[in-house]
Amino acid sequence: MKVFLIAGEASGDKLGAALMAGLKELRPDVQFEGVAGPLMQAEGMQSRFPMDELSVMGLAEILPKYRALKARIRQMAEAIIAAKPDVLITIDSPDFCLRVARLVKAASSIRTVHYVAPTVWAWRPGRAAKMAHHIDHVLALFPFEPPLMRAAGMACDFVGHPVVAEPVASDADAARLGEGTVVLVLPGSRKGEVSRLADRFGAAAAQIAAKVPDARFVIPTTSGVHDLVQDRVAHWAVPVTVLPPGTPDKGAWFKRADVALAASGTVSLELAAADTPMVIAYDMAWLSRIIIGRMLMVDTVTLVNLVSETRTVPEFIGNDCVAGPIADAVLDVLAKPDAQHAAMALTMERLGQGGEPPGLRAARAVLAGLEQATVKDQQPGCE
Repeated sequence: MKVFLIAGEASGDKLGAALMAGLKELRPDVQFEGVAGPLMQAEGMQSRFPMDELSVMGLAEILPKYRALKARIRQMAEAIIAAKPDVLITIDSPDFCLRVARLVKAASSIRTVHYVAPTVWAWRPGRAAKMAHHIDHVLALFPFEPPLMRAAGMACDFVGHPVVAEPVASDADAARLGEGTVVLVLPGSRKGEVSRLADRFGAAAAQIAAKVPDARFVIPTTSGVHDLVQDRVAHWAVPVTVLPPGTPDKGAWFKRADVALAASGTVSLELAAADTPMVIAYDMAWLSRIIIGRMLMVDTVTLVNLVSETRTVPEFIGNDCVAGPIADAVLDVLAKPDAQHAAMALTMERLGQGGEPPGLRAARAVLAGLEQATVKDQQPGCE
């Protein structure tokens, strides 16, 4: 069995590695080819070119590399068509991956699977219908996504979110971090996010500290923003512990925190896994705020709220991202966390916690889809 995979970012590399491990468990004869990061390469794939070439985000970043990316798209499609794999699996990175799939489908009958459904439930619902012309099967991270993909004409399986497979620190690990009320501050993993949010989060922290004298503020960082965070918090009115990238205690701090103030994103699911109540705040560049605000189809962007079908996590987005109300919400969550604990537990249950690992579920879905397609092709009247 030959599988061609393409991953374009670190998150996709993690998904792909777990999927590859699952496929190897279920089909020991499987062979892999494609584009991969270090985790997928450790599972046995030799990447055709460095995955980092595809890790670009935003118009300003893409434009200088547009011609090179366009050439890579064509090169990838030609390689896949020549390789004749049993299935092409593209992982997230839709700007690159879906263009490759479109070229492959136009020139062959190779089965195409896309891992991570587009957020059509939030904005741009027409993307699903466009995908259906060249994607046969979608592997979804959220339980509410399959009906939307199937309605657009694609097979779709919910395979669980990778957060449920991540290790969670123990209470004992958390207890070793000391006393006091720990407020975890998470202003984002990109420089633009930190630049927009750090001062507002710092002002909120000062107001929280005025009401909670034993408050301890802790900021985990990634390599891309560590220096910027250090620079910004130097001007805060409260002392802050900035954790360097890769600190072994990061998981323990997530577990130890009494509350978190976080930028919008998948970090809300990491907090839910650690059972840490949270307040979400986010802002964008003014033009993006206007455009996305008009296109948004949901009344909350917080994944815990969406998956649990509650609105227990307070959020302050765009014009509402103001220090005073944010601080008040943090204080309120500290005083009354029970509703959030229930919503977070429900979220983790619905994302697959306690069940089969997502990578193995994804592998089963891929193999089942291939089998169904083979049976269909063998039926009389099918070519």
